[in-house]
Amino acid sequence: MTDRRREAGFTLIELLVVLVILGLLAGIVGPRLFGQSEQAKRTAAKVQIRILEDSLHQYEVDNGTYPSTDQGLESLVREPTVGRIPTRWRSGGYLEKGEVPKDPWGNPYIYMFPGTHSDFDLLSYGADGEPGGEGKYADVTNWETE
Repeated sequence: MTDRRREAGFTLIELLVVLVILGLLAGIVGPRLFGQSEQAKRTAAKVQIRILEDSLHQYEVDNGTYPSTDQGLESLVREPTVGRIPTRWRSGGYLEKGEVPKDPWGNPYIYMFPGTHSDFDLLSYGADGEPGGEGKYADVTNWETE
């Protein structure tokens, strides 16, 4: 008698079934994950704006005024050399990492002092990098909450 042993491995049918199941899962789960990715970026932008706001308030407490629009957010990490020079600028700056973050879409935050909506206006133009927009293209600002 010959001993016939089945070779270990998967048949073509088994592999196709696994691929179909993986495809179905990707089709169902994928769009939900990508939708959450955009919401996560908007939430990250709100958090960063809040951190920048707090740093700007600390700057104002130390120096009696907020940085000018020309001095910009860079004045939180480097002592300004233009405009009204602060007399008590904090050594080491006002941001922990020593750099002004970009928004989650890789664009710089927009800062204006004096602001038209509050003491200063701070915003990200969102996913499209353009003013205005709706949904994922809407601006993220320090004066509006969603």
